[in-house]
Amino acid sequence: MLPNGEFRVRFAPSPTGPLHIGGARSALFNWLLAKKYSGKLILRFEDTDRARSTLESEENIKESLRWLGLDWDEGPDTGGAFAPYRQSERLDIYKEYTEKLLENKSAYYCYCTEKELDESRQKQMAQGIVPVYSGNCRNLTAQEQQKLKDGGRVPTVRFKVPENRQVIFRDLVRGTVSFESNGLGDFVVVKSDGLPVYNYGVVLDDALMKVSHVIRAEEHLSNTPRQILIYEALGIDMPEFGHVSLILGSDRSKMSKRHGATSVEQFKNLGYLPDAIVNFLALLGWSPGKEEEIFSRNELVQEFNIDRMAKNPAVFDVDKLNWINSHYMKNSTPELIASLARQHLVEAGFISENQTDEEHAHLIKIIGEIKNYLNYAAEAVEYTRIFFRDDVEFENDEARQILSDAEAFKAVSTFKDILASMEEVEPENIKTVLKNITKELKLNGKKVYMPLRIALTGQMHGPELVNIIPIIGKERALSRINASLKELS
Repeated sequence: MLPNGEFRVRFAPSPTGPLHIGGARSALFNWLLAKKYSGKLILRFEDTDRARSTLESEENIKESLRWLGLDWDEGPDTGGAFAPYRQSERLDIYKEYTEKLLENKSAYYCYCTEKELDESRQKQMAQGIVPVYSGNCRNLTAQEQQKLKDGGRVPTVRFKVPENRQVIFRDLVRGTVSFESNGLGDFVVVKSDGLPVYNYGVVLDDALMKVSHVIRAEEHLSNTPRQILIYEALGIDMPEFGHVSLILGSDRSKMSKRHGATSVEQFKNLGYLPDAIVNFLALLGWSPGKEEEIFSRNELVQEFNIDRMAKNPAVFDVDKLNWINSHYMKNSTPELIASLARQHLVEAGFISENQTDEEHAHLIKIIGEIKNYLNYAAEAVEYTRIFFRDDVEFENDEARQILSDAEAFKAVSTFKDILASMEEVEPENIKTVLKNITKELKLNGKKVYMPLRIALTGQMHGPELVNIIPIIGKERALSRINASLKELS
């Protein structure tokens, strides 16, 4: 797909909460296409839900996008030729176009009450009919309208949907899509409080901001025929549409809080890396057509295209996200991982809020040993426990059994006695001592290394044993070994 003229896309969230991971994926797809085609990405806020829209949510969305590295070319902060970029600041514009719709008889005032509309819906459902507006106010005379006004009724504005019409369009992802106009019913475009509904405001905003391509989630597919009819009624050019697959949870139901983290902010706080999130989200509903799954941003821009977007739902596989993130963690510096894990370690009581330079250097050493085991930074609490807590607890009965073995017990006791006499405790020294013990006691490495690890940490697996001891120090190591052996004796 190549753009005709300037390539302009938009991300237009409602600021009613933190940025959802699904919204982040939509923003990413639009960002990638804008970069690929040297186009423009517009950030616009659909904030006409006065009860739920907040500036706090708007700031959260902007901060989340910045954290992900998804910059925009036009928007509330950056400005642009088509400002303002908040719907709440564009009400005069909507009013102007509403008057055009009323003048050309493409819309009309509806005075039906919520009670009347509900009764009509219930009646249609009881008859097995899909509920649509009955058209009760479609042909009211001026006198009938005035009478309803005098009775205190405040009207909405409804769009007059053409009857017996097929609304057909070419979707960039799904191919040819068709809807029957009779199944739409005359829909509200302006609420009784004067605010535009989504399907109306979004058309005017996209048209006036010269959006060339609308790339959004599949859940908006059913809105498209209504929007097309509005474009036609106003005689304005339409963008091209592309509806990408939904994101489902691991149980293939709509992703929700029960599936774990759902907002960008939550993943950020858990210590995921933005490059990993971007890499993972790009693969949700898009296939690169090759086996590789790790892509830099530049590679994604080069490879990304609409032709390989999937119609079928994408499953949010946390295990895959963790695998991708662990790749980025391994290639990150201990200093970066420490900064991501810091607050979690403070809350666990492992480090102080204000570390000295010496304490920070000690933490960097620890993170350097455990970072290759991490899926995300919050896991550092579990993996660093062996360095900060001296109360050794055997992880299971198997660990206890291994250390209870007579030969293993002797190997650990021998190491303890040698460690007590050592002046320098460095990885190379520890490695030499362990090799000598295996020779002297005629044991294989497993009979020496694993029991010692268990005596020191309570765990059967973990960071390099020869590095653990220098980090925790000679005295603490001896104390742990003594406590473990005492518990078994």
